[in-house]
Amino acid sequence: MIVDSAIYVDGKRRAEPRSLREACEAVRYHHGVAWIGLYKPTEEEFSSVAEEFDLHELAVEDATEAHQRPKLERYGKTLFVVLRPARYVDETETVEFGEVHVFVGEDFVITVRHGEAPNLRGVRSRMENEPELLQLGTMAILHAIMDRVVDDYIPVVNGLEKDIEEIEAEVFSGNAAVTRRIYELSREVIEFQRAAKPLSNVLERLVRGEVSDVDPELRRYLRDVQDHALQVTERVSGFRDLLQNILNVNLTLVTISQNDEARLQNDEVKKISAWAAILFAPTVIAGIYGMNFRRMPELSWTFGYPYAILLMLAVCLGLYIIFRRRGWL
Repeated sequence: MIVDSAIYVDGKRRAEPRSLREACEAVRYHHGVAWIGLYKPTEEEFSSVAEEFDLHELAVEDATEAHQRPKLERYGKTLFVVLRPARYVDETETVEFGEVHVFVGEDFVITVRHGEAPNLRGVRSRMENEPELLQLGTMAILHAIMDRVVDDYIPVVNGLEKDIEEIEAEVFSGNAAVTRRIYELSREVIEFQRAAKPLSNVLERLVRGEVSDVDPELRRYLRDVQDHALQVTERVSGFRDLLQNILNVNLTLVTISQNDEARLQNDEVKKISAWAAILFAPTVIAGIYGMNFRRMPELSWTFGYPYAILLMLAVCLGLYIIFRRRGWL
């Protein structure tokens, strides 16, 4: 359950407690900051964390159940922040979403991660290499985590943009099967927007000063993260509109293609029907004169045969001219 646990004093790593109780005791002894990382803890496992650090039961319930929207809530002296990180998978051209819950107290930060993203080990390493930033306290750790989440959004946005460009090329190349991919990508964009957009509001509350214990210098860092989050949100909003337009264009092209195909089929039916009618006329004439009844005036007529032939040709020619003028041939 515990991925990493450390006590930081003056921005430097001083102790690595092996249990939660040791972590609490080390924080009091060193007067430092405890940073404890957890990965998919069960309700039973997390209950001990909640007891040691006096976490609110509602926040504990959210952290164990997951599937929460990004938000910022305060329970007494503890901040509870929910983040929805994302990462783009090149192999499948899909977006995978995770979930990170962060408890921020006066002298502790507890991260509960559900999913592979983000790489909090990398965040910890970066903070340990910048002790002057880590000295700003627990809110500096929260800033670093949020900064990583927003930075990880950039490859996702670029991946989605590339997918949209590929879809545009397929639409205008006449690939009707691309409709399903447009629908799937639209769902990913909507899910990504649900993950990224509320984060801007969370950062706005921190920058605006709803949390009074945020260092003024740290607010400037948070404002920079907020700017990046807003840029991501704006680009994703544009993706939704663009995909809707692409879907409309694709449906229009599919309809035109189907109409053209139906028109071609209709033209073929007309040609077949016209030639059938032309061939049917001499068959009727030949059938009548081939009945060989005794009392048929044309049978003993000298010009009966050439007359029948000319009649067949005249009827066929007349039908051909009529069908030709009507565009059937």
